[in-house]
Amino acid sequence: MKAGIVVFPGTNRERDMAHALHLVTGQAPAMLWHRDTALPALDLVVLPGGFSHGDYLRCGAMAAHSPIMAEVKAFAARGGHVLGVCNGFQILTEAQMLPGALLRNAGMRFLSQDCHLRVERDDLPFTRGWSGNAVFRAPMAHGDGNYTASEDELDRIEGEGRVAFRYAGTDGSVVPQDRRRNPNGSARSIAGVVSANGRVCGLMPHPENLVDPEIGGTDGVPLFRGLVEALAV
Repeated sequence: MKAGIVVFPGTNRERDMAHALHLVTGQAPAMLWHRDTALPALDLVVLPGGFSHGDYLRCGAMAAHSPIMAEVKAFAARGGHVLGVCNGFQILTEAQMLPGALLRNAGMRFLSQDCHLRVERDDLPFTRGWSGNAVFRAPMAHGDGNYTASEDELDRIEGEGRVAFRYAGTDGSVVPQDRRRNPNGSARSIAGVVSANGRVCGLMPHPENLVDPEIGGTDGVPLFRGLVEALAV
């Protein structure tokens, strides 16, 4: 699997993501600059976490108009796979590659803590590493991770099976009003969604930060192994 990671001014999780991808693929991903106007031959493009352009205007709003995003959109339209984590998820919504938007967290506080996610589908390239409604731990580090959309759009997203991950308790229970299980107040506890064709995925927590027992655990490894299984040729 050939992967590339887009770096914007203010990105700060590109090395974490590169480490995770290198662990599971055995090769270093390409590092792509936001002003690039062409992509190399890739199977996966990743938009990592951070604070692109200082989060001015809205998180991800300026990055969504960077030159490389036209190429990322074209890549996805050709059938390529795109993963956006944290700020990357925000950029994907601002670029209208994924539905909804990310607002300030409930309580208006930056959250830096572990959370638990329940896998809603195990038939996607991004989720095939888990079975059923598996629950895994992932760190969160964001101030604007409160997923929102209109009720009609939420119903459509649910009806089309586009919710990939939800915030949950350790037992897999989902209670949107419970801040212990849904720390940032996201609508319907949605932590990650996919495009209609399942090839573009965004999620707020950071599975790339739990891929090595020496740095706290391996809960995030199934996401990356699943991608390798799905995309390796």
